Amino acid sequence: MKSPVKYFVHPTAIIDEGALVGSNCKIWHFSHIMKGAVIGDDCNIGQNVVIAPGVVIGNKTRIQNNVSVYEGVICEEDVFLGPSMVFTNVINPRSAVSRRHEFMKTIVKRGASIGANATIVCGNTLGEYCFIGAGTVVTKDVVPYALIVGNPGRQIGWMSENGIRLDFDENGYAVCQESGVRYQLNSGAVNKVSS
Repeated sequence: MKSPVKYFVHPTAIIDEGALVGSNCKIWHFSHIMKGAVIGDDCNIGQNVVIAPGVVIGNKTRIQNNVSVYEGVICEEDVFLGPSMVFTNVINPRSAVSRRHEFMKTIVKRGASIGANATIVCGNTLGEYCFIGAGTVVTKDVVPYALIVGNPGRQIGWMSENGIRLDFDENGYAVCQESGVRYQLNSGAVNKVSS
């Protein structure tokens, strides 16, 4: 006897046999979850999204419309993938040359946000709670809490876990204006300060 589905799937979406979808997920119009993909609990998968085999999507991740999450991508919990952002999985693609054995891993750490139309070149790790601005092209690893913009992407500041820009004082401390949480900048790394 089949167990009941514990998530919502729009009638136009396709979930291949062998895909694992967690509870309380919503999968919207024309999306395709392929065999071997793993989606955690409480995720929202927007319209026209493709999630390839071997992809792992962590709990509470939000994937907006028109995103293809290719083989080699791992998203941890609470990740935000903005509308029409792009992942790659091969550095030097050619139509006539098969490079399936060369797929590179891309890791998006917990709480990271990627803005609309950004491109994430494969083989990089995006640190916890980093914030990738709309249209940015990421070509290298991103440190936790970093604010990255431009093409190629460059760091212009720091963001709190709430997505609020942090302004550090001369002693290396900042307070998130939304949550009141304190952060410390020390030797190019940001950490929350214990209360």
